[in-house]
Amino acid sequence: MGQARYKQLVDQLAADIRSGRLPPGTRLLTHRQLAAREGFALVTATRVYAELEAMGLVSGETGRGTFVKESALPRGQGIDQHAVASDMVDLNFNYASLPGQAETLRAALRQLATAGDLDALLRYQPHGGRPHERAIVARHLSCRGLSVTADQLTLVDGAQHGLASTVMALLQPGDVVATDALTYPGFKLLAQAFRLELVPLPAAGQGPDLDALGTLCKRRRVRAVYTMPTLHNPLGWVMSASRRRELVAIARRHGLLIIEDAAYAFLAETPPAPLAALAPETTVYVSGFSKSVATGLRVGFVAAPLESVPKIERAIRATTWNTPGVMTAITCGWLGDGTVARLESEKRQDAARRQRLAAEVLAHRQRVCHPLSYFVWLPLPPEVRADKVAMALLRAGILVSTAEPFSTSPRVPHAIRLALGSVELDALEAALRKVDRVIEDQTY
Repeated sequence: MGQARYKQLVDQLAADIRSGRLPPGTRLLTHRQLAAREGFALVTATRVYAELEAMGLVSGETGRGTFVKESALPRGQGIDQHAVASDMVDLNFNYASLPGQAETLRAALRQLATAGDLDALLRYQPHGGRPHERAIVARHLSCRGLSVTADQLTLVDGAQHGLASTVMALLQPGDVVATDALTYPGFKLLAQAFRLELVPLPAAGQGPDLDALGTLCKRRRVRAVYTMPTLHNPLGWVMSASRRRELVAIARRHGLLIIEDAAYAFLAETPPAPLAALAPETTVYVSGFSKSVATGLRVGFVAAPLESVPKIERAIRATTWNTPGVMTAITCGWLGDGTVARLESEKRQDAARRQRLAAEVLAHRQRVCHPLSYFVWLPLPPEVRADKVAMALLRAGILVSTAEPFSTSPRVPHAIRLALGSVELDALEAALRKVDRVIEDQTY
């Protein structure tokens, strides 16, 4: 049996198990029956089941056969939020927190307690945020090369809520949305919930293949394009100015809505102008302070064409009514006194240190990353399966993400994403060395 066909069979059985087509407890064919059905050697059938067992998908019971296991990899490996055991090293999520941030919060709470408008924070806020707070965020965006008025801004409960409000307000079930073949899993969840059709665009250097986007727009009625042009998650690219202009030209030619996700844009030093600055009439810019300040802050913002703002405000009303007043007041205070700017600068330095460490430990591995990002994308050698690596690391006490949650294409690459921002540097170095050893052990 050829290597390609062997891998296809493992992939097919793994997909059937994960989808529930082969539910937990199912007894699989014996090794001899599988070999006879597929027309290959008994040793190859044994190898197929060994691969599935190494992934944690099946278990062999002496004298009884091979059965689908009740549990395997955590659902959405590395994406669904979960409680991380104290003895686990989490390379799934980035929730970078710098020394002293807790004291910064204490000081902010003390200052807020002496403010004169506490009563106002106990009441409902305007759906898009109070005007003076929208103006503060608008001034913050001017430092990112985006000039917007307070009227163009709505405040939301984090960037994910901003994306959800945008989708709810401006798209319809069945709309076709072009996106990267590897993209932010949170948008995939929104597409599923709102019944959008995601069409993958292959990568072409530092950005999506824009020729493919142009061809797609000629074949299909594409409504929008979702993109992360500055510090892409998970690949870390920063799209060049020329490619941004080309993307804007395609969007204008075909009447596309651009949804620009800038959650990690603060990490890039002097990036090209945002798409929203190049095409303000057709771009919705979404970001927040979860990454630049703290994940628990849950304050974000949406900058949109003026005519779209009332629709987005209705979506906010339908979901959370308004951003929490206390958290928004603290965030705006930090914007005004320079705390956010300081934290963003310190996190750029922190991310750079972690990338240098990853480059040192994984120097001989193929890596896709940006020197100031909190991610490393590791394409695996052709003979190494991502599920086996993730399962082996899970047993070793390290949580990582495979490519599956990021993929919008049926062809899921064998790769893992390492989030570098959530553990101490010493623990990170030890974990990265263990990742390297596990990949080496899986290579044959």
